[in-house]
Amino acid sequence: MPASPENVVDDRTDGRDESPTERADRNWNEVLQELRVLQTGTQILTGFLLALAFQPAFADLSGAQRGFYLALVLLSALSAIIALAPVALHRVLFGRGLKATVVRFGHSALLTALTIVALLLSGVVAFVFDVVLGTAAAAVSAAALVLLVVVLWIVTPAVVRGRHRSDPGVAEKGSPQ
Repeated sequence: MPASPENVVDDRTDGRDESPTERADRNWNEVLQELRVLQTGTQILTGFLLALAFQPAFADLSGAQRGFYLALVLLSALSAIIALAPVALHRVLFGRGLKATVVRFGHSALLTALTIVALLLSGVVAFVFDVVLGTAAAAVSAAALVLLVVVLWIVTPAVVRGRHRSDPGVAEKGSPQ
């Protein structure tokens, strides 16, 4: 008779002494915390964007600015849908012993949502700069923010990961711990 997941011996040397099921539960809680942070920010941005269309000055926007605005609204909706997808999957698969699968999906969905949020944040700031100062200022602000996101969200984690690559118990590349 195969061992139940709760009785499987810990397969990692990370000092946690947890079964794969316990690890999946812990990782799911971490995914939920990250979802909460991401959702709060995107909800605020979405509210800001939706309120803009009902302001008197909205009529003064050029056709290109309106198109850019609509693209930002779509990015905002897309980020919310993708960030909520792990919750929907968890609800559908609840009680079926597939939490590790849900965690892996959540990890991928959150990385995708973060990418969209990076574009959304840069785009919203560029939109405001475009309306207030013009296209050149919008391009500079967007480029600066994209560079900052690349440094803080990609380069810095890669450097930290590279420094700790030899640590036992560190999860394989791309997988939640």
